[in-house]
Amino acid sequence: MKNANTILKTEGLKKFYYTDEIETTALAGVNMNVNEGEFVAIMGPSGCGKSTLLNIIGLLDNPSEGDFFFRDEEISEYSERQRADLRKANIGFVFQSFNLIDELTVFENIELPLIYLKYSAAERKKRVEEVMEHMKIMHRRNHFPQQLSGGQQQRVAISRAVVAKPKLILADEPTGNLDSANGQEVMTLLSDLNEQGTTVVMVTHSPVDAEYADRVIHLFDGQIVSENVNAKDKALV
Repeated sequence: MKNANTILKTEGLKKFYYTDEIETTALAGVNMNVNEGEFVAIMGPSGCGKSTLLNIIGLLDNPSEGDFFFRDEEISEYSERQRADLRKANIGFVFQSFNLIDELTVFENIELPLIYLKYSAAERKKRVEEVMEHMKIMHRRNHFPQQLSGGQQQRVAISRAVVAKPKLILADEPTGNLDSANGQEVMTLLSDLNEQGTTVVMVTHSPVDAEYADRVIHLFDGQIVSENVNAKDKALV
């Protein structure tokens, strides 16, 4: 582990969904710790609870039972407003489908989190330009999402996720819509961000992508069935 400080922890986390009289168990008692500075991959077959778990630790959904701690604070009973404030200030999201706004330019898409956090115009410009430079998309700043390749769109999505310098990045199948070359570029970007100290938790079906992680958690039927630590040199992946 890179750091002994725990950024998130779940205890007995359960999630049930109800349709008419049918109860479906998505999570069946998940106990998980993630330390600051870790890169953790979550793997498992479709329907095993990976995305449900990611939504709960991303404060987009509530558990049915169990406790969830973010930086030692128990937040299962937080109000929606408290959860939204904590999420905006601490968590960046990267999705398979990019989730960019078609009507906004690259610059404007990346700028959005800073507007929500009430940064000044000057600070927004400075931060957005810094992250675009780092992600090598400065030349696309005035383009719209539909004018970009899939790999470029995911670079914009990652830029938007990190522009507010969150403590945690949650990535849900970040290479799922990309070819292998663009997928490798995206994984290298996430790995670089992790090396700079950002904690990354990633859901993936890809064993190749999982090799970038420090630790791989395997889910099956809503439970953690195994974990393994990767012995790797990220520079050689």
